[in-house]
Amino acid sequence: MAAAALLVSGCEGLGADGPSAGSGSAAPDGRAVSPLENPDGTKPGLAPVTTDADRAEARELIGKLPTKGRGPRTGYDRDEFGYAWMDTADGVPLARNGCDTRNDLIRRDGRDLRFRSGSDCVVVAMTLDDPYTGTTIEWRKQEASEVQIDHVVPLSYSWQMGSSRWPESRREQLANDVLNLIPVDGRTNSAKGDAGPASWLPPDRRIRCAYAVRFAQVALKYEMPVTEPDKRVMLRQCGG
Repeated sequence: MAAAALLVSGCEGLGADGPSAGSGSAAPDGRAVSPLENPDGTKPGLAPVTTDADRAEARELIGKLPTKGRGPRTGYDRDEFGYAWMDTADGVPLARNGCDTRNDLIRRDGRDLRFRSGSDCVVVAMTLDDPYTGTTIEWRKQEASEVQIDHVVPLSYSWQMGSSRWPESRREQLANDVLNLIPVDGRTNSAKGDAGPASWLPPDRRIRCAYAVRFAQVALKYEMPVTEPDKRVMLRQCGG
C-alpha cells in the first residue's frame, strides 16, 4: 500500500462517535470546497456542510444508497486495482496529464507548493490544511508519511462490497479517481484501515457530514452498496 513519496492506507479503528473536533480550523485559507459543490472531486479540500438546506441535500443524497452485508475479503490484493498512482486510468479527471495521481492530489489540495528542480509535477514541499483533524501540516518529502492519500471508500471495502467482480479497468478507475482521494494527516489515515463510516469517522466533528457526503458520492458513482450500519451513521452525521 505504500508509495515512495506518500503512503496509501485504508482505515480501521474509532467508533462512530470518535473524539471531539481538532483544535485547528478546517481549511483556514478558505480554499476547501463543500462536496456538494464539488461532485467530480477536482476542487480542493473538503469543507464542512453547515446550512440546514445543505444538510437536507446531504441526507437526500445519502438516502439513495443501496445497502447489503459486507462480503469476505478473500482474494483482495492492492494489485487488483492496478499499480499505485497510475496516470493511465481511464474515465477519471486529471488522468493522462503526464503527472501521477499522487502529485495531482498534492497540487490540488496543497498550497505554497515547491517542486523538484526541473519538474512542474513532483512536489517536494507544501502546506496542507488537513480536513480530518482541522490542523495545518507543513509537509516535506523527506518526511513523506506525515501526509498520506486516503481512499475515502477504501479499496478493500469496495472489494467486499462488489468490486471483486468488476473488470480491472473499473477498479483502476476507483483507485485513481480524485473524487475518492484526499491528502490527509498520515497517522489519522493509518488509524482508519479499511473501515466504513460505522467504524471510523474523521476526528474533527465539523467535517463528518462532508465526509459522509463524499463517501456517498463515490459509492453512488460506482453503483456500490454500503452496509446498513454505515448508511445509518452517515445519515446521523448530517442530522438524520
